Amino acid sequence: MDEKDKFEEFFSQFYSKQLTAAAAAGESSITVDFYDLDRFDPDLSDSLLQEPEKMISLSKEAISEIEAAEGKDIIPRFRNLPSQQAIRIRNLRSEHIGKFISLDGVVRRASEVKPEVSVAIFKCPDCGELIKTEPEDRLIKPPYACNCGKKGTGFTLVKTKLFDSRWLSIEEPFDIITTEKRGDVNIYLRDSLTTPEMQRKCDPGSRLTVNGILKEIKKTSKGRVKTQMDIYLDVNYVEPTEIEWEEVEITEEDEEKIKQLAHNPEVYEKVSSSLAPSIFGLKEIKQAIMYQLFGGVQHILPDKTRIRGDIHVLLLGDPSTAKSQILKLVAGVIPRGKYVSGKGTSSAGLTATVVKDEEMGGWVLEAGAMVLANKGVLCVDEFDKMDSADQVAMHEGLEQQTVSIAKASIIATLPAQVAVLAGANPTHLRFDPYRPIAEQTKIPETLLSRFDLKFALRDVPDRERDEQIAGHILETRLNPDIVIPEIEPEFLRKYIAYVRKNCHPKITKEAIEKLKKFYIEMRTEYSGENTIAITLRQNEALMRIAEASAKIRMSDIVNEEDAQRAINIMEYSIRQLGYDAETGKIDIDRTEGTSSSQRSKIHRILDIIDSLEKELGKQIPKEDIIAQAEDQGIKANDIEEVLNRLKREGTVFEPRQNFVQKV
Repeated sequence: MDEKDKFEEFFSQFYSKQLTAAAAAGESSITVDFYDLDRFDPDLSDSLLQEPEKMISLSKEAISEIEAAEGKDIIPRFRNLPSQQAIRIRNLRSEHIGKFISLDGVVRRASEVKPEVSVAIFKCPDCGELIKTEPEDRLIKPPYACNCGKKGTGFTLVKTKLFDSRWLSIEEPFDIITTEKRGDVNIYLRDSLTTPEMQRKCDPGSRLTVNGILKEIKKTSKGRVKTQMDIYLDVNYVEPTEIEWEEVEITEEDEEKIKQLAHNPEVYEKVSSSLAPSIFGLKEIKQAIMYQLFGGVQHILPDKTRIRGDIHVLLLGDPSTAKSQILKLVAGVIPRGKYVSGKGTSSAGLTATVVKDEEMGGWVLEAGAMVLANKGVLCVDEFDKMDSADQVAMHEGLEQQTVSIAKASIIATLPAQVAVLAGANPTHLRFDPYRPIAEQTKIPETLLSRFDLKFALRDVPDRERDEQIAGHILETRLNPDIVIPEIEPEFLRKYIAYVRKNCHPKITKEAIEKLKKFYIEMRTEYSGENTIAITLRQNEALMRIAEASAKIRMSDIVNEEDAQRAINIMEYSIRQLGYDAETGKIDIDRTEGTSSSQRSKIHRILDIIDSLEKELGKQIPKEDIIAQAEDQGIKANDIEEVLNRLKREGTVFEPRQNFVQKV
């Protein structure tokens, strides 16, 4: 029995019903499990892996001769290839060309779906004979001669047979962390792999497993073929491996469990303790991340103003305080969660860029990490070390939740509805509670202000706490079962997905009054002073956190208890970073920029410089400035710090040693 007959017997025995259904529905493909073929005939399955182009062609012919799909052009798409056929993109070599392989990757860029010619029919100008021509190297060439003897030019293209095609570029997934550039490869989709549904699933940001034949593209120069070739994957089967919120499969049994958990009085403790149970303590940090995962409610006002519901959290801390571990674990909890580290994102960085790609046709929009994580959580480690260009674009992404780009011929606004969980290190390695946060990190002050909650993770020697942490770590090594989360990660994912999809609570008047009272009291406490304890930005964050609290227990309303939970976590965040030891008061500006006491010193020293300028001229001796500032009660160290800051900002400069001049 030859290979074609074997395929005919295989499909008749295993896939007769599927072929009948596909033929009746007018579908052009069926999905075949490779292990079914392997069980039927191991030799035939091996031949498919080694000579896929020949075997797939024979299988198509076999299908067209089976009674269930007689005369139909149906292609089998093979899924579930053996693990040894799964090749890492960067490990693709010439030995893989012509073989049936499987790749795992994230779609970085994609072309539009375009029609392509499969067969062209030319007409002979002399005898009128129709001559079929197939593409060669993606080019259609007119026939050289006709049976009647006609040669040369004059053949007219009268008909073409078209199919839909699309090019994608995929790169190695985010969870393969490396300092090297991620490998990427172009893949080619056609026919049923370009339907509107498949197009949506294969848009930039989607993670795919693709099975296909690795092929080479010849390069020519002045009629000669170059020795070095490009490669691409001619795809046979595509499977999205990263599901959307809406696609999380929740059974009736799961739904019942979700409702039981939501009504459990200890639901908050159960959920927060299930986040990174292997990490000791950090109770408030885990609570903040819990609120972030569930998120608030997006509001679109009648004037089309959109108020985001996603909650942004910043963890600024000393080394070895488990920031990176928390970020990686959170990225794995939910669909489309992404983890990136500092500059190791890609050429598109955290936002987006435009690249020229002749294979796909001209300029192509390439998505960055924020766009790839749309409707998920983006965990950015080493946040303070990202490129300055990305820092500028992040302003729009964090607040408006879009990424706008205008380069080359492309002007576009991409969706970036993500909650950002960022981790950063202080500039001088250790966090100093006596200095404003802006002085301890390279993150711009305007970017800092867009984070709803900010926390300092400090590594402070404390015998009792150190014993607890060391004991916890050692105990987890001896008995790993003690860190099994109360809620399994898979069920937690379903719980979050179900709540985010079905629960959109509305805030009550009582909750609004409680939040309003807290806001007014914090503002009133320092009225008449330069110090500001809280701003409207924190007030909006309070409402988002209160909404997330209501969603966790699947409530339709946000009540006073939810408002109090939001107040508690906000107070903890503000007191960690906003307490000014010099004045003994809460100063919100310390968490976002220059503290009020620091601003006061800057203004006083600038006034001194102005007054001395009138007496001594533009160039003022530094010792005169220090003398007058000390007379006003400003410490010598603070004076030097303010002068250095003014020099960094370009307000003053030193025309010569120990002299200061305003710009």
